[in-house]
Amino acid sequence: MRLDRLNEMEKYILERKTVSLAALTEHFHVSTNTIRRDLNELIERGRIVKVYGGVSAKPESAPLPMAIRSAANSDEKQKIGRLAAELVSDHDTIFLDSGSTILCMLPYLAEKNSVTIVTHSLSAMYEASKYPSLQVIALGGLYNASTSSYVGISTLDALSRISTDLVFIAATGVSLERGLTNTTYFEAEIKRKVVGCGDKVVLVADHTKFGNSSTISFFDFEDLYAVVTDRKPGRKYLEAIQNNHIKLCF
Repeated sequence: MRLDRLNEMEKYILERKTVSLAALTEHFHVSTNTIRRDLNELIERGRIVKVYGGVSAKPESAPLPMAIRSAANSDEKQKIGRLAAELVSDHDTIFLDSGSTILCMLPYLAEKNSVTIVTHSLSAMYEASKYPSLQVIALGGLYNASTSSYVGISTLDALSRISTDLVFIAATGVSLERGLTNTTYFEAEIKRKVVGCGDKVVLVADHTKFGNSSTISFFDFEDLYAVVTDRKPGRKYLEAIQNNHIKLCF
């Protein structure tokens, strides 16, 4: 019985990359102490490491390229992109983050009138260039190949002079305890700056991100304006969404 649970737990963590102790306790219906004992054994297997508040799969030698990430779960991402674009009105100025799911918004945004896109994502700039109806403000900086985006001091400086109607943000992990989290320091710094550029911050994330927690927190869940995802979130997320008057689209 315990061996089966250990194997299932290892598979669960490896699939989700980073998972909090609270999420493991809830998913496997055992006590926190039991989870801690199980994790100590899994860590000895060598494929999992401790992180703040939970555990994480050992990182690959390099992140998956954007092209591969964009191709994964394409149907779900198209659905999320369409729903997210429905939050945008004609003549809005919006920020688009570097997440692969956010790219799926662009064909639907092109159907609107005079939408201006601000982005540090090279992939978003390229995709948006296919649609003459979209206006693009491109933020430069130091190019990060793993995320196909620009980061650094010049990017942060450019963001300090920009305000938007909506900010569409991606996250590596989403939890109520630590909010929206990311694994990359420079990307997290961009995200922290970005969420101050508009009053309405929209999380764009598929269901696999919920219950996970990465290294760096950059925004509190309860401060979101909207959550756009592909499935109905779990009970505790629904309660937080209702209690904080957050829009939910799925």
